[in-house]
Amino acid sequence: MSNPPPNVAELLSLARAGDRDAQNELFEHCRAYVGFLARSHVESWLQAKVDASDLIQQTMLEAHRGLERFEGATEGEWLAWLKQILRHNATDYIRRFGAAKRNANQEREFSQGQSSLFRGVSEPSGREDTPSAILAQKEEELLVANALAKLSEDHQEVIVLRNLQRLPFDQIAERMGRTRPAVQMLWARAMKRLQEVVSQMSFHR
Repeated sequence: MSNPPPNVAELLSLARAGDRDAQNELFEHCRAYVGFLARSHVESWLQAKVDASDLIQQTMLEAHRGLERFEGATEGEWLAWLKQILRHNATDYIRRFGAAKRNANQEREFSQGQSSLFRGVSEPSGREDTPSAILAQKEEELLVANALAKLSEDHQEVIVLRNLQRLPFDQIAERMGRTRPAVQMLWARAMKRLQEVVSQMSFHR
């Protein structure tokens, strides 16, 4: 049986009280969330697959150093704070890495805080218990990011391109070196697998 995912609010309380183990577990639990969000925005702006590891590392480091300044107590507040740090670092990263290539509209959207992990997700079956219903809820973003991290690399990539970056299937097919029908089938299978993993993780919460 899988271990239940950690309670973020409890980890926050312990971490701010000086519990180093809780602090490490808190940041490890949130690494996938920061990673997918960073990758999505960096790739969107630069329109290429790039290494966002420096951005992820910088964001996690600043969050570690600034934990004492965090005033929230809930998972939603914690994710919003991480996203704020990421937003600041991403703007600098994009300008350094490829100022001429960045998408001004997407940068403005992110800087205004309107970008959200898995916003506006569509799904194969249209059922209300599909990942889109879960992804649409802000408080479930961390759960879904950690579920996505458990998928295969191809499944992760097609979901990032389709659901986070909102790219058309033709463009995804070009990026992944596959035909459009193959990409559509891959995406449907990836979403089905994501739903299964999210359900499993939710059951053990």
